[in-house]
Amino acid sequence: MNKTTGFTRLVKATGYSLQGLKQAWLHEAAFRQESLLTLAAIIIACWLPVSTIERLLLIGSVVLIVLFELVNSAIEAVVDRVGMDYHELSGRAKDIGSAAVFVACLLAASVWGSLLWSHFA
Repeated sequence: MNKTTGFTRLVKATGYSLQGLKQAWLHEAAFRQESLLTLAAIIIACWLPVSTIERLLLIGSVVLIVLFELVNSAIEAVVDRVGMDYHELSGRAKDIGSAAVFVACLLAASVWGSLLWSHFA
């Protein structure tokens, strides 16, 4: 089997990643919503009078939500591909993926809340 290496592999991997983003956008409402909220949060973070490190914390915390949503969507797609019948492990996998998104949301809320509180309270 001929495996691609070097720059060709990087180009192909980038194409697969962009295809994944496109599929998430087309098929996952939560991804679309969180992406738009993330874009708005990034714009706000760039506008706020905070330090560079604080700005990176604000942006990074909301980008984590999108990252975990992508992983959660991938888990859900694989579980659904295996079968739509209820199985305890399938439910557990979906719930754990959802929990990862929830924890990322809590982290973002904590970062934003604490930084905004420290600057504007």
